[in-house]
Amino acid sequence: MTILEHYLDTRHYTEQLCKHLQPEDYTPQSAVFSSPPKWHIAHTTWFFEEMILKEFLPNYKVFDDSYGYLFNSYYNSLGERLKRENRGLITRPNHQTIFEYRAHVDAHMSELLKQETSENLWKLTILGINHEQQHQELILTDLKYTFSHNPTYPKFWNRNLIDNTSPDAGWLSVEEGIFQIGYKGDGFCFDNELGRHRVFLESFEISKSLVTNAEYIDFMNDDGYNNPDYWLDEGWDWIQNQKIKTPLYWKQKESLWHHYTLSGLQPVDPDHSITHISYYEAFAFAQWAGCRLPTEFEWEVASKQLVWGERWEWTNSAYLPYPQFKIAEGAIGEYNGKFMSNQMVLRGASTATSKNHSRNTYRNFFQPNTRWQFSGIRLAK
Repeated sequence: MTILEHYLDTRHYTEQLCKHLQPEDYTPQSAVFSSPPKWHIAHTTWFFEEMILKEFLPNYKVFDDSYGYLFNSYYNSLGERLKRENRGLITRPNHQTIFEYRAHVDAHMSELLKQETSENLWKLTILGINHEQQHQELILTDLKYTFSHNPTYPKFWNRNLIDNTSPDAGWLSVEEGIFQIGYKGDGFCFDNELGRHRVFLESFEISKSLVTNAEYIDFMNDDGYNNPDYWLDEGWDWIQNQKIKTPLYWKQKESLWHHYTLSGLQPVDPDHSITHISYYEAFAFAQWAGCRLPTEFEWEVASKQLVWGERWEWTNSAYLPYPQFKIAEGAIGEYNGKFMSNQMVLRGASTATSKNHSRNTYRNFFQPNTRWQFSGIRLAK
């Protein structure tokens, strides 16, 4: 596949996701952390325009001068931007205009990529493709959060992204040793995966399967949300202040647990893996179970012998730079490095992750109270 084909294929998948939307679905914003679909499809387009076309295509004219303000996410070096909590107020331009914007940028990117590409252009385009794949997953998770607030529990499509059954059981034992951590190869990775280095790990065991709904219900039935002994202090304050007693999207209906999925409200299947769990909840469950969460280094070493990819898996590792990590110059340097504070690392991928967008060195990261991603629990001891 050529880089142009890869680019167009990625852009096409985003638009395929949008075919399931109605016009009214494009604009609502249900939380500060959750952006509207229209903003996602505009922002990913702005990325190619701002980072590539303005630099590499002579005499390129931007589609609209206001879009740099409306659709910049967090790149402070590129000027002022709309506050994140106001993204849902962009009723205009409407979504048809945004698709015209995408077509405009795609036409010029195609023109550019048909020419001989420099190494820097190639790297930025691949980064933009992976950036859009991240937003494809965010479109699904953000939509789910918004739809969950609709009392009719609307159906987005037939895939609920919840169904899975762990293929194995028991524990994998890993002997102590010195292991290489971080990305190695000629393909793409994000800069936070670089700085390959050695770590020493004590012997440990890690579960071959993810925690199931049934196991989590046992935790809930054993008063897990009411026992402070299992919780970090911040986590305890969080569940008390937010009055949290269940995983996100769960509700009881006729004495049975149901949860909202992208295919509507459905009964909770006890055999499926728990999802939409915060780090705080994952930590508390592990304490209740007499175990712990794996570190991201343990997870990476063990991943070669595990089945993974159904849920983003919380680790017990803070999101910090690897040795010799360097923040790139310019706006691209704001992509990952400046978030290395007050975040926890998740490893793996989820059923919402785009195809060919996962590696066992991939370092996802979110604040510990985050629940709207398809996150789950794997235990270690």
